[in-house]
Amino acid sequence: MHHDSPDIPDLPARRPSRRQLLAGAALGAASVPHTALAAGAAPVAATAGSGQSPRRPVVPGADRLAADGWAALRDGRVGVITNPTGVLRNLRSVVDEMHESGVVDLVAVFGPEHGFRGTAQAGGSEGTFVDERTGLTVYDAYGAGADDMAAMYREAGVDTVVFDIQDVGARFYTYIWTMWRAMQAAVEVDARFVVLDRPNPVGGTARGPMMTEDYTSGVGAEKVVQAHGMTVGELARFFDGELMEPAVGARLGDRLDVVRLSGWRRDVTFAGTGLDFVMPSPNMPTPDTALVYPGTCMFEGTNLSEGRGTTRPFELVGAPYADHRWAAALTDAGLPGVSFREAYFNPTFSKHSGEVCSGVQVTVDDPGTFDPVRTGVAMLVAAASLYPEFAWREDSWDPQRPFWIDKLTGSSRLRQQIDAGASTDEVVGAWADELADFDRRRQQYLLYTGPQA
Repeated sequence: MHHDSPDIPDLPARRPSRRQLLAGAALGAASVPHTALAAGAAPVAATAGSGQSPRRPVVPGADRLAADGWAALRDGRVGVITNPTGVLRNLRSVVDEMHESGVVDLVAVFGPEHGFRGTAQAGGSEGTFVDERTGLTVYDAYGAGADDMAAMYREAGVDTVVFDIQDVGARFYTYIWTMWRAMQAAVEVDARFVVLDRPNPVGGTARGPMMTEDYTSGVGAEKVVQAHGMTVGELARFFDGELMEPAVGARLGDRLDVVRLSGWRRDVTFAGTGLDFVMPSPNMPTPDTALVYPGTCMFEGTNLSEGRGTTRPFELVGAPYADHRWAAALTDAGLPGVSFREAYFNPTFSKHSGEVCSGVQVTVDDPGTFDPVRTGVAMLVAAASLYPEFAWREDSWDPQRPFWIDKLTGSSRLRQQIDAGASTDEVVGAWADELADFDRRRQQYLLYTGPQA
C-alpha cells in the first residue's frame, strides 16, 4: 500500500436537507447517525462469543443494507468507493448488486489504490475507465486530494457517497486516507456520506506511536496511532468528530451515517467472523497477513525484504546478510502469542528479487495476546543489533524526510532510538502517553463492545 491531499477552503457548517434527513432515517436499525452516539446514546452491544468463536456470524453493513432492499439509498444519486472487498456474503460486488437491483440510482464508482477490480500492484491504480459489466464510469481516486474528489463528485452528479472497503487496521494502509479525503470532499459538495461497516480483522485494540504533523503523507495523513483499533465506520466517526472541522471548517454531522455490523466484538479477529476473506490488496493474501502487518510493514523502511514477491508477504522477513541467529534471538525474547521459524526465501520481485534471503517466518499462535507493533519493534531491535549491514531505507524523492520508516511510524523517534541502542521496552514505552490519550479520545466514537472497548 502506498501517498497527499491539498487543503480545501473553510466552509460554513451546513444543516442537512429534509431529503437527506429522511434518507438517513431510512437506515433505521441498520445505521447509527454520527451525532446520535456522539451525543451520548448508548451503543447496542454486538453479540458474539469470546475469542474467535462468535455465537452467530458477523453480518457486514453491506448485507444489512441489501436485506433492506437498499432502502436508504433510494433517494439520491449514488457514488460508491469500493474495491474487490466490497462484496456481500454471496461474494458478489456491492456495485453489481446495487446496479442490478434497479432501485439505486448508481451513477459512479471510485477506485482506490489497486483499483476497483483490484488489478494494480502496490502504489498503482487502474486509472479512470468505463466498467464493462455495469457501464458506469470508474474514477481513479488513488492519491486524489479532497478538491480532486469533490470535482469527481460534481462531474458525476453524486449527492450520496458510499464507502465499502475492508480495512486491515493499520495507519499505513491507504484505504482509510481515501475515505478521509472522500469525507472532506463530501463536506465541500454537501453530500451524504454512508459507510458500510466491516470488522477490523486484527481486533479493536489501539497500539503504537502517533503520527506527527511533520511526517504526514499518503501512508499517514492525520494524527492517529499505528494500529487504530477501529472499524472504518468508527474511524469515520472519529475523523468527523476530531479532525474534520480543523481541516475544512465544517463537519458532516448528521450527513454521516454508518450502516453497522452485527455480531462483531472488539476481541474478535477475522478468523472468528465467519466471513470469507477477500484480499484487500495483492500483498494481503490472508487474515494471517493482516495480523502481523501493523508491525512487520515497518520493514518496508529497512533494507530487509518484508516478503513482497513471496506467497507470505509480511510474514516472511529477511535479507541476504541475515542468518539463523535472528530467529534464535527472537525466540529467546519470549514475545507473547507469536513464534519465529528460521526461514529462507527468494523474492520474485521487490527488494532482493532473485536473491536468497535468510530470516524468519512470523507465526501468530494466540491473537489475543499477540501485539504486532511490539513484535515488529523487537524484530527491528534484534536485526539492528545482530547485523552491521542493517540499514534504513532512504528515498531520494523526499530529501527533507528521506527515511521511509519515519513516515511509517510517524516521526524520527523510533529510528533514532534503535540507532542509539534502545531496547524494545524503551522504544515501546516512549509512546505510552500519546497512545493512552488517543485511546481516551476515540472512546465516544466506538460502536461495538468487547473486553477491549
